[in-house]
Amino acid sequence: MTTIKGAEETFAHRKIDRKTKFLYGLGYVAYGVKDNGFNYFLMLYYNQVLGLPAQLAALALLLTLISDAISDPLIGYISDNLRTKWGRRHPFMYAAALPVAISYFFLWNPLVSVETAGVDGLFLYMLGLSVVVRFFITLFEIPNTALVSEFTGDYDQRTSIMSYRYFFGWWGGLTVAWLAYSVFLTPTEADPSGMINEQGFRTYGLVASLMILGAVLISSLGTHQYIPILKQPPERRNLTVGQTLKELGQTLGNRSFLALFVSAVFFYIAIGFNNALYNYIQVYFWELQTLEIRWMTVAHFFSALLALVIAAKIAVGREKKHVAIAIGLIAVVVQPLPIILRLMGLFPANDSEILLPILIAHSAFEVTLWVLFGTMVSSMIADLVEDSQRRTKRRSEGLFFASRTFAMKVVSGIGISVTGMVLAGVGFPERTVPGQVDPEIIRDLGLAYVPIYVTFGVISMFVMLFYRISRSGHEDNLVHVDEPVDEQVPKV
Repeated sequence: MTTIKGAEETFAHRKIDRKTKFLYGLGYVAYGVKDNGFNYFLMLYYNQVLGLPAQLAALALLLTLISDAISDPLIGYISDNLRTKWGRRHPFMYAAALPVAISYFFLWNPLVSVETAGVDGLFLYMLGLSVVVRFFITLFEIPNTALVSEFTGDYDQRTSIMSYRYFFGWWGGLTVAWLAYSVFLTPTEADPSGMINEQGFRTYGLVASLMILGAVLISSLGTHQYIPILKQPPERRNLTVGQTLKELGQTLGNRSFLALFVSAVFFYIAIGFNNALYNYIQVYFWELQTLEIRWMTVAHFFSALLALVIAAKIAVGREKKHVAIAIGLIAVVVQPLPIILRLMGLFPANDSEILLPILIAHSAFEVTLWVLFGTMVSSMIADLVEDSQRRTKRRSEGLFFASRTFAMKVVSGIGISVTGMVLAGVGFPERTVPGQVDPEIIRDLGLAYVPIYVTFGVISMFVMLFYRISRSGHEDNLVHVDEPVDEQVPKV
């Protein structure tokens, strides 16, 4: 019989071994790979390679959010209340493995084209496959992420566990991105940038799908033995729709949750906007080739590793909220600096030998900040569980992380849609070769990017100030979580 390390320790102070953190964190590779494709390549692929107008590509991604609005909270709620011999989370995780990998493959290897199905046909294909991929990645991601709040209640251990998760999420996305820039999207005489290589994108889809499948299965199997010590759902109850909605309202009405949710709304608009423009900026603004962009990707591997090493250390003895806001504000200011300086005429020209090293160093620092920020915020979400349980007598890990995932996908989709509007607004051409775009259009793109990104980023950090769970407050919640509901418990 396998001995589960940490099982004999109390939940409040249970220490999780490195192997468990490794196997748990590995699951985020799936989301990292999927996110890398959706955020950096998908719109560019369907727009510049397959010929779908930018507005329609952005609209397809936005419309998938309608399904997310239903599936994300539903999966979270059902997962919190499911009773099976495999616990609350693992049945969903196993069920997602094959469907998400297969659908992701066909998203990048479309069975239709503009020539065979017309613009409308390609639009509907992109929309349909995007909905399927998002649903099944959610079916795995929400239950898998929720495990962090079930492994331990320790304030600092949760940060350490999430640092592994973010490390693997970034490494997964970076690995497939590096392969894309270095192997699949290689420059040719007809395509000096390498970014409009259709066969390269098709191969990218195959490799990415296999990575997703492997991550889902390894993380699911690797954490399976912990099912006996995970939290159990409440006794089965026959609730009416009205009672269910009332419970959802009680859970999601937590003030600290609302602060994080609204903060995430503004944050992921900024991130979705930035990510969708990333390759446009690299290829058309800086005029980099894929072999040059890959060196940024290599630098990001070290960024994620550095964040893994220091995340838990910088949080020890400090309030997670304060650390997250400080890191976030620095990142919001640092990220657009090269573009600002270029617009002011204070940055090296595109043919300068020092341009690439500067961009690599800047990108490495910026990504380190964002990995640290994501780790802190996810750990803050984990601490919501006991705060809510103390007031509602229900553990809602899945629902909280579902709401966060919903914000990530829905609002980043809005950011992507803003990108489509910006590209259309500045008159950015379709199927165009880098270096042949009107300089005024490139300048207008930079002028639009900076204020939109910074505004949403700063608002996000401000709203996070209203999160109220402190280190001492979390410890108090752990002590009193099983006591009868006290009307005098201060609202947080």
